[in-house]
Amino acid sequence: MNTTSVINRQEFARKHVMISGGTSGINRGIAEHFAEMGACVAVCSRTQSKVDETVSALQAKGAVALGFVADVRNYEQLEQGIKKVAEEWGSIDILIAGAAGNFPALANNMSSNGFRAVIDIDLLGTYHTLRAAFPFLKKPGSSVINISAPQASVPMIAQAHVCAAKAGVDMITRTLALEWGPKGIRVNSIIPGPIQGTEVVDRFFPTEELQKACVDSVPLRRMGTKRDISNACLMLSSSVSSYINGVVLPVDGGWINSGAASIGEKLGTFFTACD
Repeated sequence: MNTTSVINRQEFARKHVMISGGTSGINRGIAEHFAEMGACVAVCSRTQSKVDETVSALQAKGAVALGFVADVRNYEQLEQGIKKVAEEWGSIDILIAGAAGNFPALANNMSSNGFRAVIDIDLLGTYHTLRAAFPFLKKPGSSVINISAPQASVPMIAQAHVCAAKAGVDMITRTLALEWGPKGIRVNSIIPGPIQGTEVVDRFFPTEELQKACVDSVPLRRMGTKRDISNACLMLSSSVSSYINGVVLPVDGGWINSGAASIGEKLGTFFTACD
């Protein structure tokens, strides 16, 4: 989708965008695309060097960029960082909650700490991001987007922790769409399909055979790109989506309809064999 054909670039000029987990993977791609569209972009992650490198890269694109170090599991740390961004720029127009963690593990092999870590990063971290940013969201007119995953609705072997966490993320999305809608804040989720060039794809499809099986399981017969996801973020944050609220949008080439479940079975066989 060429978003520039339906979305006016000027609509994002000087808009204030905050992205948690914005220094790598899909979230980094989202940050770069908003920067290219003229937005002011703030990112946070747990590593200072990643924050510094990302901010420099966004500035090289001509964007006004800020960054701070925060672990989304630490509410006070995140709240302090977002407050500083708001003090610098004023209200936040677009909030992307993208920080996430994942690893393949069968339930009976996973420690309580391992399960809790994913719940804390994916689910609690999403809530922390939205709650900490709420006082600074533009009212009315802001857009909040949570980055979910197919595991929110498709059970997968070796993914009990992620399935539980992402299902919670989508319910936060739907619930806050109700609570915050009257204030003029739209809250939506995006479910990415398999996205090439990301750590998740490399980790979950470590062999050429598994990568081919993944592509074959997508109805469009290709993996997605970071730009596919950032295009959807731009669309959901633009005026063309001003009446879209509480939606969980798969951006996955149709994968969630059947392919995600079928590849989940293959991954389950693979990881069970490795057990």
